Amino acid sequence: MNKTAIILGATGLTGGILLDRLIEDERYTRIKVFTRRHVDRKHEKIEEFLVDLFELETLTELFTADEVFCCIGSTQKKTPDEEVYRMVDFGIPATAAKLSKKNNIQTFQVISSMGANEESRFFYNRTKGEMEGAVIEKGIPHTYILRPSLISGDRDESRPFEFAWKKIMTLGDRLLVGKLKKYRSIHPETIVDAMIYLANNPYQSGRIESDEIKDIASKHKK
Repeated sequence: MNKTAIILGATGLTGGILLDRLIEDERYTRIKVFTRRHVDRKHEKIEEFLVDLFELETLTELFTADEVFCCIGSTQKKTPDEEVYRMVDFGIPATAAKLSKKNNIQTFQVISSMGANEESRFFYNRTKGEMEGAVIEKGIPHTYILRPSLISGDRDESRPFEFAWKKIMTLGDRLLVGKLKKYRSIHPETIVDAMIYLANNPYQSGRIESDEIKDIASKHKK
């Protein structure tokens, strides 16, 4: 197919796995990585742009592809300054969607979080909700907002509370049944499988909850 993909957040847990998968996928011949620091992969498909992600709009001419995968995200502990946090979790995805619309990119995927709500009294959930609204507002034909529950897996940086919570969730997942299944933790590989399926198969645009992400990922493996 000779497809070109853009990845934002390729140095993170989920973005790094996505990068590896797209390298292996014969449908993709070019992978543009916009990042603040080098990725630890070397491959002829990768075209790396070392940039300040807060200034994406200055790179409009370079921001061209068939698909955009936005895996950017922080935590309140990692970024305690609310203004900076908003620049990361709202500003970067919203700007990426704006550039995608301007450059006629047809598919835009972004990882949000369960509980995102622009009317929430909690800053984190409200910011994610406002980001989702800004992305949907752009009207990109194939827009997918993935809302995973707690993402399992080992990160490079230390997050002691998150590590402990993951251990608890691993033990408690089996107790979450029926309507509560969507609260089960989710593997980053599962999110990546779903994203690749969505990029290459017809699916209704919109917000996709964690349990639906798992269902979509299972289709990718068939």
